[in-house]
Amino acid sequence: MKKISQTLLMLLFVTSIVAQEIAKPTKEQVEWADCEIGAIIHFDINVYEPEYQWRGQWDYDPDPKIFNPTELNTDQWVKSVKDMGGEYAVLVVKHCTGFCLWPSEAHDYGIKSSPWKNGKGDILAEFVKSCKKYGVRPGVYYSAAANGYKKVDNPGLVRGNDPKAQKEYNDMVEQQLTEIYSGYGKFFEIWFDGGCLPPEKGGPDIVTLLHKHQPQAVVFQGPEGTNSLIRWVGNERGVAPYPCWSTTHTTTSSGGDKEIDRLHGDCEGPLWCPGEADFPIRHGGWQGGWFYHPENTKHLMSLETLIEKYYTTAGRNTNMLIGVVVDPRGLVPDVDVARMKEFGDEIKKRFSKPIGNEKGKGNELIIDLKKEQEINHVVLMEDISKGERVRDFELLGKENGQWVSLFKGSCIGHKYIHQFDTKKLTAVKLVVNKSAATPIIRDMSVYNIN
Repeated sequence: MKKISQTLLMLLFVTSIVAQEIAKPTKEQVEWADCEIGAIIHFDINVYEPEYQWRGQWDYDPDPKIFNPTELNTDQWVKSVKDMGGEYAVLVVKHCTGFCLWPSEAHDYGIKSSPWKNGKGDILAEFVKSCKKYGVRPGVYYSAAANGYKKVDNPGLVRGNDPKAQKEYNDMVEQQLTEIYSGYGKFFEIWFDGGCLPPEKGGPDIVTLLHKHQPQAVVFQGPEGTNSLIRWVGNERGVAPYPCWSTTHTTTSSGGDKEIDRLHGDCEGPLWCPGEADFPIRHGGWQGGWFYHPENTKHLMSLETLIEKYYTTAGRNTNMLIGVVVDPRGLVPDVDVARMKEFGDEIKKRFSKPIGNEKGKGNELIIDLKKEQEINHVVLMEDISKGERVRDFELLGKENGQWVSLFKGSCIGHKYIHQFDTKKLTAVKLVVNKSAATPIIRDMSVYNIN
């Protein structure tokens, strides 16, 4: 009887340990979080024919001969991303029109039927080469959910529900993704706008292709079963909710045309699937600002707005993904390039030189400033390779010899930025009131930003 009781206690103990296990990221997800800022670059045939609407014009496709970016320079694209502090860039190689920016063998609707380089060019190949040149990690976007050329609408179903046509479309998607995934080297991030219709619901088998050709890629809104998933934050305004946990019970598969509230994640979720906050730098106007149109220039975000977006994305435990447009010349517009550099320079200026910093394990961490200093920012980072452990915390500052509360929060994750009115402090303290395991603070830094 005693042996049975001991065995039962041991089983209960082991079960308790398993139940308390917290989700952890892959090393690719850790690297992705460290990037913090990325870009998604849109260029399509509708830049040359802006009145075209792929949804609703099912019997018409713009002539590929209008696509002729005579000054195209992917070095200019990628350098502008690097100048804004971007560590990775995702190229949209096939959006909803169906027009392809690489010479696909699946059909002729793309650059190989255009006058650009006499149909012998490959924008994706040039983009990847530019990324290597500037030390920016390359990514790729391919929408499997919509294709005007093939008469397919969200979530990836052929209009008319013809089983034969659906199989032909699925086969084409698999062929094109095989071309992309196997022909251009390793991609850092792979994007699926609108998610992926799984085979059991009539869609193509994409998981197998990802595992075979791009097992190390971080996948946005990809099919469950891929190795390193990331999710949408619910809007295209660059505003992550707070808290925004990296763990969740499920990923997202929305097309982004409707906002979804309360995509906060779940601190007890078993799936590591952090948020990525995407928004166009030209927010509003034609096509929402994602594609170039001369009228959208007036919607170009100010430097102040971009800085605010940094605080509500990278400062809230999500990556900041800025939508960049390419104009008919084949270049990022000059005004956009200038604004992107302004933004990158300002982020470096603000956060490159902390007044003080500390790191460590445990429920309390103090930065002793030695003397009274003006402080208005505290930046916190967990070592997320061990999981998100902090559940409830308070920031305090030592003012006139007394500890005063600066902020009470829940999620830290990769990074949390707290901005407040300038105070004269001699020390700043982090107190963790609740955690899933021993807190591991990778960095706690304080700044005075004017």
